[in-house]
Amino acid sequence: MPRKKVKVNDSVETHQSIEAQVDEFIKAGGKITQVPRGVSGRPSMGKDQAALTKK
Repeated sequence: MPRKKVKVNDSVETHQSIEAQVDEFIKAGGKITQVPRGVSGRPSMGKDQAALTKK
């Protein structure tokens, strides 16, 4: 199935929508934390899981 082409206006509208949502979040007292590259928000699965994923 061919991918839907995204119009430039759709991209701009999405960007503006996200920017407005972030502004409202910050105005409401929300804080944004920058997460370092490579850090996951998922809980650790323990040593066994880590050993399986490093192969």
